[in-house]
Amino acid sequence: MDPTLKNRLLSDIRQEAAGFSPQLRHAAKYVADNQADFGLDPIRETARKAGVSTFTLVRLAKLLGFDRFDDLREPFRHALVSHTEQVEGRAWLDQWREDSPSAAYQADAAANSLSVVQRSLQRQTPEKLQHAVQMMLQARTVYLTAMRASYGLAYHFHYVARMALRSMELVPRHMSTAIDELKDAGPGDVLMAMTFSPYSLETIEAAAYAKSKGAKLIMVTDSEIMAPGLEPDLTLLVSTLSTHHFACNSGAMALLEILLAMIVKEGGEGARARIADYEALRRDHSAYWSAPKKH
Repeated sequence: MDPTLKNRLLSDIRQEAAGFSPQLRHAAKYVADNQADFGLDPIRETARKAGVSTFTLVRLAKLLGFDRFDDLREPFRHALVSHTEQVEGRAWLDQWREDSPSAAYQADAAANSLSVVQRSLQRQTPEKLQHAVQMMLQARTVYLTAMRASYGLAYHFHYVARMALRSMELVPRHMSTAIDELKDAGPGDVLMAMTFSPYSLETIEAAAYAKSKGAKLIMVTDSEIMAPGLEPDLTLLVSTLSTHHFACNSGAMALLEILLAMIVKEGGEGARARIADYEALRRDHSAYWSAPKKH
């Protein structure tokens, strides 16, 4: 089988999904976001997980040029990679599982976080990460936006990055909206937006508004089939699977840490000098706790 077939199928799905009916688009998004499960599960199980009918899955296969559902699934089965990739050195997790039911659940959550980090970083390429960093370094202004749980990720990224990159601005600030603070955005600017399922309406609207103003858009998200009609200049995909109801952000944080390391490195002496100035300012104003001197 052609080893590139799965990737070409995913490309077709991403390009054509905007024109699908809501049910077909929902099925297509499930395929793109759950490639391993899709390659493994029979049609009825796929329909149950995706929340669509088996008929919808057959229609999707035909729209993509296949006679049968199994023909659509085969490229994913051929390239199957389990969602539970093993990370070396996990004997300590097995020890946790043997301790108690509570410790076993903790071990499952820890294993999930490790796998989420691995999957998220495996989805990147050095070229894509370098492109993202160069877009930010060359921008007139780098706007950064996220809402709710994702805002913590954005705040941390902004807190560190602005010491090396003076053009970084976190929006919204205070009680305004992101769109209010993007009114001056335009060509030469970059918006980096973070949102994960269920996607923030405010973040999607801010991303679309920035694009309409001519700014470049970097999306950090969990699916390329996120908001039909929104066309980011660069999408950085991460896994957010978790053992609880909410998204696991360990993969997104790992990605952001790599971008921060690259921004500091690529920023050269200027970036390092600004970081040193910030540190000196904090020391001079006693920002850090220190043990009282003994007399």
